Amino acid sequence: MRVNNVVTKMNAGQMAYGCSLTFPSTALVELIGMAGLDHVSFDSEHGPFTPESLDDLCRVADMAGITPMARVPNIDSSTILRFLDRGIMGITGPHITNPDRAQQLADACRYVPRGKRSFGSGRGAYFGEFESGEQYMEHTNSQILVMAQLEDIEVLDHLDEILAVEGIDLYSSGAQDIAQSMGMQGQPNHPKVKEFEAEVAARVHAAGKKMTSDVLVAVGAARLFLDGARAFLESEGAA
Repeated sequence: MRVNNVVTKMNAGQMAYGCSLTFPSTALVELIGMAGLDHVSFDSEHGPFTPESLDDLCRVADMAGITPMARVPNIDSSTILRFLDRGIMGITGPHITNPDRAQQLADACRYVPRGKRSFGSGRGAYFGEFESGEQYMEHTNSQILVMAQLEDIEVLDHLDEILAVEGIDLYSSGAQDIAQSMGMQGQPNHPKVKEFEAEVAARVHAAGKKMTSDVLVAVGAARLFLDGARAFLESEGAA
């Protein structure tokens, strides 16, 4: 059955390296695998991803030996289920501002007894072709990575309760939205934003938890192309 490369490396105390896409491209997913990266992440909160495109993207990711993950547009269980049923193995839930939202995210991502995920026999569940349903669910629960994005100023009022919720594996930041929530839109590098991020990370670590940056690194596909294209122009004396 499918194994999550990020979980494997995390359990071994190693960093996992990958690439993030804000647009669907099966060709890029194939190339990411050829490059030897561990994972690919689809920003479905902002990008034009559909269930149909995710089906193909996850299929190619499996064939390329990389782990597909996604940031979902919302944490409704029906939304998250569609991603998991395509074969997504890591879910980032945006705007986790309180323990209720953290619990909602955790419940949606795993089967009973670790969550409340509904079972569907699509491609993400091998089209229902497995010897033991119980074994499949137990294995899948162990391979799903659940990440909570802490990107709002009100997080500080509820962080201890958020960190007490079982089923969240990693916590991430989001400087642009943090800045907006502080009334400093367009200033993700403002010292107050940096202070917020540092405080959150310190409290996460003090609770014995991990930030996503402790476990994985991802470079943006668009950034890779733009930087590469500009470096090429400079090397040719055309820029």
